[in-house]
Amino acid sequence: MRPSITTRTAAPDELSSVLSVDDDASRRYPTAGLILDLPDGHPFAVAERARWARSLASGDVFIAEDAARRAIGIAVLGWIDGEPYLDQLSVRLEQVGQGVGSALLSLAIGWADGRGPGLWLNTYRHLPWNRPFYERRGFTAVAEASWRPEMRATLAKQRASLPLPEERLVMFRPRG
Repeated sequence: MRPSITTRTAAPDELSSVLSVDDDASRRYPTAGLILDLPDGHPFAVAERARWARSLASGDVFIAEDAARRAIGIAVLGWIDGEPYLDQLSVRLEQVGQGVGSALLSLAIGWADGRGPGLWLNTYRHLPWNRPFYERRGFTAVAEASWRPEMRATLAKQRASLPLPEERLVMFRPRG
């Protein structure tokens, strides 16, 4: 039986909860040989926190909670090239496979449907829990030749800072 999951819009002052969920979810990466070890002061980490704080301030972050009202998942949304963008989707490791990510992604898709032609994201292509999860929900890979300027710049920053840069992938899901 799946636990009770509720979702809500995050408050602007919940950056620490968002970061806590993402940090916990990142514990899964080493099982696939991916070590994400950027210090808090690294320019990539600083820029990410700033983006997430802006998304919190604009009401564009969703939090999934368990029955005890503990944050167990997050979806951070924003804009890229003037279109809806899923900046981060993370689920605490102990709740993986319980529908939390699916519930948050459904909210993100609904959020995007009222704001643009679809939803963009980027992720690691080689992780067995990333690309297939998104493909089952209507996302497809987008060839690099089709990336617009902000997406191209975003991937350049990710590839310069994150491990396995060749595995970064851009995906899109059209509205509806």
